[in-house]
Amino acid sequence: MSLLNDLVNLNLCDVTEKVVAEYIWIGGSGMDMRSKASTLPGPESYPSRLPKWNYDGSSTEQATGDNSEVIICPQAIFRDPFRRGRNMLVMCDAYAPTGDPIPTNKRFNADKIFSHPDVIAEEPWYGIEQEYTLFQKDTKWPLGWPAGGFPAPQWPYYCGVGSDKAFGRDIVDAHYKACLFAGIDISGINGEVMPGQCRKTWIQWEFQVGPVTGISSGDQVWMARYILERITEIAGAVLSFDPKPVLGDWNGAGAHTNYSTKSMRNDGGINVINETIEKLSKWHKEHIAAYGKGNERRLTGLHETADINTFSWGVANRGASVRVGRDTEKEGKGYFEDRRPSSNMDPYVVTSMIAETTILWKP
Repeated sequence: MSLLNDLVNLNLCDVTEKVVAEYIWIGGSGMDMRSKASTLPGPESYPSRLPKWNYDGSSTEQATGDNSEVIICPQAIFRDPFRRGRNMLVMCDAYAPTGDPIPTNKRFNADKIFSHPDVIAEEPWYGIEQEYTLFQKDTKWPLGWPAGGFPAPQWPYYCGVGSDKAFGRDIVDAHYKACLFAGIDISGINGEVMPGQCRKTWIQWEFQVGPVTGISSGDQVWMARYILERITEIAGAVLSFDPKPVLGDWNGAGAHTNYSTKSMRNDGGINVINETIEKLSKWHKEHIAAYGKGNERRLTGLHETADINTFSWGVANRGASVRVGRDTEKEGKGYFEDRRPSSNMDPYVVTSMIAETTILWKP
């Protein structure tokens, strides 16, 4: 085993200029991630200079067998925390041979929105709080739960420490450092809980990416998800982004999206924030439809959520659709938090939709 580890960790820099580029794309479910590696002549900083590639879309439910080729185009480059050295992780989006984006390519339309002059001028910032749940591989039971049983009440788990409170911290810390190595703007991690009146809970983890501008937010969240999938693969755990991975009277998992524009961050921005929230209220149903599958199981009006059918907002109110922070209220400028997106949302869809509604839509 030690020899295998030695070979896995070989440093190629001393013997060759060549590098390994791991091409990564989103699969047919819209949540599964796929990847394959290619040897390139040397490192590259610009995605447009990397070669396009292809894959068998009939094996990912993205094409038929008689016309299976799907083209992947490099869009963002990150350092590879697994192979290290000068090797790269490459975030790609996918196209038919005709050049048209395939249906699961949500980046294409998002990039059009973020490339609009009005959106560029507003410099939209996003900070996404990605919650997730870890399961035991063999039992499919939440990590930290006794086999077939339930853990203690919730109170020790939120931001908790100790072997009986923080299950999977090695995975979480490995992911944190790997994201920093990769060049992702990960801004923090913390343990969450899924509490309920029945006083049964399991620990849930969260990482935050941001503030990041525009389309890069989606690129970075997807890459952070990929890195987490790879780490749980190594650790022998199962990762879930399901908004309610175990049904019951407890919290679900979300992807709260913090948002601001230049106008909101400037003096007097609170007036823009109020106008922006009013715009969001007019398109509530459309946003909910795009904010993740199974979100109706999470947005019940209980457990720090607003009811899925009703838009609401408030200062420091975690039971609202949109929360404005106390600091923003006090300073008269800043950001707000859209609490509606579920943990399995597509960050390309959510970020671009918020920008489209709040910047491009004119009442």
